[in-house]
Amino acid sequence: MERVQFQQEQMLSELKDLVQKGLFTQNETKQIMKKRTAFETALVRRIPKQADFLRYAAYEMGLEALRRKRVERLNLQRLEPSISDYALVRRQFQIFERALKKFKGDVGLWIQYIELAKKEGAKALVGRITARALQLHLTHPPLYVLAAQHELSRLSPSAARTLLQRGIRMNPESVDMWREYLKMEMGWVESVRRRWSVLGLDTKGKGREKRGISRVLAGDSEDVGAGFGLDEDGMDVDGEGEKERGDENEEARRQILDGAIVKAVISNAVKALPSLSLFTSLHDVLATYPSPPPLRASLLDHLYTLLRSTLSTEPGAVHLLAQRFFHGENVDLVDALRNANEEMVRGVKEDTRQAMEKEYVAFVASWCNKEDLDENLKLYLLSSLHSLTSQSPSPSPTLLAAHLRLLLLLRPSAYPQKKLLKLASKYTAQQAGSQGLEGWSSVWLARLEIESEFNEESEAMKVWEEARKAISGANKDDLSIVKQVWTWGVQRLEEDSAAPKAEKIRLVETLLRESMRADSLRGVHEDLLLRYIRLRDAHDVQLVRRLAREYFVSARVWGDVFALLSEGEGADDRVVEAVYEEWRRLDMVSACVGYAGWLMGKGRGQKANEAIARTRAVCGDAQRVELEARWRAVLDAPRAQEAEAEGGD
Repeated sequence: MERVQFQQEQMLSELKDLVQKGLFTQNETKQIMKKRTAFETALVRRIPKQADFLRYAAYEMGLEALRRKRVERLNLQRLEPSISDYALVRRQFQIFERALKKFKGDVGLWIQYIELAKKEGAKALVGRITARALQLHLTHPPLYVLAAQHELSRLSPSAARTLLQRGIRMNPESVDMWREYLKMEMGWVESVRRRWSVLGLDTKGKGREKRGISRVLAGDSEDVGAGFGLDEDGMDVDGEGEKERGDENEEARRQILDGAIVKAVISNAVKALPSLSLFTSLHDVLATYPSPPPLRASLLDHLYTLLRSTLSTEPGAVHLLAQRFFHGENVDLVDALRNANEEMVRGVKEDTRQAMEKEYVAFVASWCNKEDLDENLKLYLLSSLHSLTSQSPSPSPTLLAAHLRLLLLLRPSAYPQKKLLKLASKYTAQQAGSQGLEGWSSVWLARLEIESEFNEESEAMKVWEEARKAISGANKDDLSIVKQVWTWGVQRLEEDSAAPKAEKIRLVETLLRESMRADSLRGVHEDLLLRYIRLRDAHDVQLVRRLAREYFVSARVWGDVFALLSEGEGADDRVVEAVYEEWRRLDMVSACVGYAGWLMGKGRGQKANEAIARTRAVCGDAQRVELEARWRAVLDAPRAQEAEAEGGD
């Protein structure tokens, strides 16, 4: 406790100053002292927790925010600085320093400390923290990015460049590092361009103040040389040989403004990490960075050239290459969209057909969903998608589903309701001649959306029954889409407030029996079981036994049922215990921990310990270790919540 007493003594002068300035009352400072003592007591435990440090720091941040508001309200900004003006911020820094001594391996803690120092304007401290953090975490890219941003804020691009280059050497496969390096170099080129423009240089490197410019360039020689290979002598036009070196400097300036350094960065990035994720990330930076249009077009052309020579056949690369038609000066949207669409269609080849079709669907959907795009252009894309679908001997379900959804979205006059219903029926009928079931759930779901929009309720329900039968085999579709198909009718019935509850229960019971016919529908079966339990009275022992006897109830479902019962008011002990016994047969550890925790909440600790002891006696060694750890976490939870509540007061 000596440490706590020492910290209390350190607080006295700042608290006294706060009272003298009228920012806090005596009672408030007493409460501050009480809270700080509680925090300090928690920190001197034999095994302190990181959460204790963070709660302490958060309390001090709130206290400092309150002090500043009162200073502003009382108009005390012009007073002579005193200890209370910086003591609260200094204490925040001290708390993080103490935390990092215990948890120096936590990168998140370092980042929080850096962000706090940046927020408080402690630039020198930010530099020291980032340097210490990088010594311990050489392979963590965000730290290099934060350090480089700090150096740029201090107008030191050469130091930022050195940091990012070091980070790339340590993390050559990090897309984030290459992206930040590219942004830094583009920012440097833009700052140089503006500086030379102010000094009277044109884009060809000719100007009125050559000697003044030479001094500026000499000061930036390290920056230019690091990225472009120029030495300091090559940038200095003063002294002997000025005329001979002048042309070289003018050429160097022209190439810098034309993006030669940035192009070198892009080339090195692609050489080190030739992946689509890198190209996409760099493309986003180049397309959105506020550069002059000619420079942006030149840099994007360089990226597209590298992409074409590196990943020309990859579907994602084809999609990215198609974007080049939309960049440049005086782009005609109609021509650009037509050229991009034609290139995407040509990219649909047999060897990568399935993946390329998904890319094409994403391309068409993205443009058709734009509200400001002309309707004729949307119809052109829709027509192109339809042509690709009709030309294929075995059209992909991806194309068929996308075509139906876009028709429902756009509703062109060429497709009246009857024609659209007929087309949807035609598309789902093609499943019989396909190679497998994969992907057809999305087609059926699109057809159901059209049926519900334009057809009678009875006909839509018949189509729904047909859809369930069609996708009940060895389905490899996305389970979420399969669930949407199977619960489509249930969802519609639940939304109908006039529908009797008994009708809803009968429908779900029918679906439960149907979903037991195929192993691929186990996930659907579980989802339906949970719906069924919510519709029925879960507080019924007979229902629990019936579920276990008639349906495939998994451990996850029993766990959800147990949570539903235990969280409600007035839960029947017999029902909870019955669910626990069924759950225990499938997942002994989770069931035991959940049931014992519920008993503890009811004040029945002895029975909870008996349940733990019973499970401990019959489980294996690995399960026993897991049981002990999870039960200990349950017992520690109230103390942790109490400490958190105290920290929030």
